[in-house]
Amino acid sequence: MLPYTVADWERLSIFLNFLIPKLPAPKEEDLSKGILETIDMDSYRVEVKAQLEISLPDDDGIIGPVLTSGGGRKPEPELDRLSNIAKMFNDQFGNIEWKDGDKIRQVISEEIPAKVAADKAYQNAKKYSDKQNARIEHDRALGRVMMELLADHTELFKQFSDNPSFKKWLSDTIFALTYSEGAPR
Repeated sequence: MLPYTVADWERLSIFLNFLIPKLPAPKEEDLSKGILETIDMDSYRVEVKAQLEISLPDDDGIIGPVLTSGGGRKPEPELDRLSNIAKMFNDQFGNIEWKDGDKIRQVISEEIPAKVAADKAYQNAKKYSDKQNARIEHDRALGRVMMELLADHTELFKQFSDNPSFKKWLSDTIFALTYSEGAPR
């Protein structure tokens, strides 16, 4: 924006506004010109590549009895004991120098699963979707929970964000604790 208090600038602006329409437009080459004329669509036709015939034997079929050993219920989900989770945690990540290891174990085994399981989006995904979509929503919920824990448990958050094997282990463990196959669909 230029102020029109300077007469020379105003004259120049008026001159350029009249000059621009008189200038020749740059020539742009149309690269698609002639493509449709060079392709002969009449020479193309639909061809049958292969025709398969399924041959069935001409004899009497026998259908076996229905198995009754399976039952009509889903098995109870196997829940991992807290001691097993703590043991796996110590086996894989016992070399990490935690300031308060017992508190971290308690947060991982109780607080994080409770908060992730209480997440509304994750609950909806478990209830109305399949396991794969529930896992995606679980990972998002876990990320939100870890952001909440940033102020109180900085060490845990640092391991979660910097250590991919710890993040995968924590994600798999929390998902196993919070997701049950028997959830209503």
